[in-house]
Amino acid sequence: MHRVGYLITEGFQVMSLATQAVFEFANIVAGEEIYKVQNFSIGGGTVRSSLGMYIDTLPLGAPGLADTWMITGTLTPLNPPGEEVLASVRAFVDGARRTAGLCTGSFVLAQAGVLDDRRATTHWSYANKLRELHPRIEVEEDRIFIVDGPVWTSAGMTAALDMALGMVEKDLGTDMARSVAHKLVMHQRRSGGQSQHSELLTLAPKSDRIQSALEYARTHLSRPLSVEELADVVHLSPRQFTRVFTAETGQSPAKAVESLRLEAARVMIEQSRHSLDRVAKETGFRDRRHMREVFMRGFGVPPQAVRRDARRIGQENPADRGAHP
Repeated sequence: MHRVGYLITEGFQVMSLATQAVFEFANIVAGEEIYKVQNFSIGGGTVRSSLGMYIDTLPLGAPGLADTWMITGTLTPLNPPGEEVLASVRAFVDGARRTAGLCTGSFVLAQAGVLDDRRATTHWSYANKLRELHPRIEVEEDRIFIVDGPVWTSAGMTAALDMALGMVEKDLGTDMARSVAHKLVMHQRRSGGQSQHSELLTLAPKSDRIQSALEYARTHLSRPLSVEELADVVHLSPRQFTRVFTAETGQSPAKAVESLRLEAARVMIEQSRHSLDRVAKETGFRDRRHMREVFMRGFGVPPQAVRRDARRIGQENPADRGAHP
């Protein structure tokens, strides 16, 4: 039996506990209790969530309570938990089969020092802060989850469900993970290279008119997409469109379209076997050489390096392999 322990601290985010459904449904599909899931806190008793609901927990006691430890996230990850919590997390990593940080739970692992010299991810809005506060961590904010030895970390919120499903796949195989995903109406897996947030969210236009122009651009990337074409879509003059677009997004239309092309090309390179020539054509770059120039400017690496890295991650992480059900 696999024993999964959740370390819950005051102010935990309830979404962290949604991952327990993955283990519950693995038991249902298997027809037996393969996973035993329990909630723990340092002293036991009731612990209050950020939403104000309470949950009963068992006290941490002797080693061996769980072989998988899940560290829940909070809405205030920059506030370190008590030393007892950090000491317990260090002991988990030393003694358990695996330890995972759910969403901002990665900060607890970082504060305990167990992410030093490891790859890790967390909620996209806190990734830069994690990198700044803990420079020894190789933070990869565009991963849904990361497995580095016995330490697992997930991106924000629902990405923790993908990580839990990855654990089921690791423990029980692809067929079981596919069945659990089907029961939960989930993809069996999302690629670890899938961006946590879209470039459209980064641009964050304030009006529906500019949002419509961006959506048009996103769905017509293979076209040249001149300012005149985009302006015509939203019934503005090119000059007025450029002024409003820049005021709302902080970028020129040309720069924003280039960012959308770059995002789309990266996803295609990581998640498909299409040639780089075809990727360049479908995402609107003049040619493969032009795409390489934009990749070097945007990511600091050529497209070939992005593809090699995606393949390496897929080989290391079983949850990144295969197709959706």
